Amino acid sequence: MARRRRIRNIGKTIILLLLIIILSLAGLVWFDYLGVIQVKDIFAPVYRLLGLQPQTSTSATGTPPLEADLDNDRFQKRLESLNLLKEELDQREVQVSQAEALNQQTAQELENRRIAQEEREVAFNNTVSQYDGRQLNIVTNVQNLNSMPPQNAVDILVAMDDQDIIDILRMADQIAEESGGTSLASTWLMMMPADRAAQVQRKMLSKPMASTAAAE
Repeated sequence: MARRRRIRNIGKTIILLLLIIILSLAGLVWFDYLGVIQVKDIFAPVYRLLGLQPQTSTSATGTPPLEADLDNDRFQKRLESLNLLKEELDQREVQVSQAEALNQQTAQELENRRIAQEEREVAFNNTVSQYDGRQLNIVTNVQNLNSMPPQNAVDILVAMDDQDIIDILRMADQIAEESGGTSLASTWLMMMPADRAAQVQRKMLSKPMASTAAAE
């Protein structure tokens, strides 16, 4: 009785071992078919016997498709960021170029204004110099005419332009007033030809300021 029980237990153990081996082999075949593990060379005859085509896609030892997609997404995002950065740099370069052009234009305008101001100052100084030189010549002429006989002075005045005569007559009055002497301007004017004297007097009345007459 005990012998039969021992033989029965041994039979169950052998059956369980065979079942484990069969299940293990079946699991290996299935995982290899799914591409989880690589044992195709070993189970190739079994595939041919069962008429199955094993999975040939990338196994777990390679890069998983999901991870590859994530890497590709990260690469695309980095590429987009670089493109946006490039566009921003291009816009800043355009803005800098426009600012430089505006600064150059402003600098040129300031330079033109400076040159124009210098030219006005030079022209004004020339005018002042010419006026001062004319005034000095007028004073010299008055002094020379005062030292001459009146008729000789009148002969010289008549040969001058009306404006020069007016300036000399006025300067003669001014010098006489400042020195407390007597001006010969009225004497010279009376000794001139009547028509010329009238013409000179008319211009003197229309331009009473000596500085205005000299400037013109």
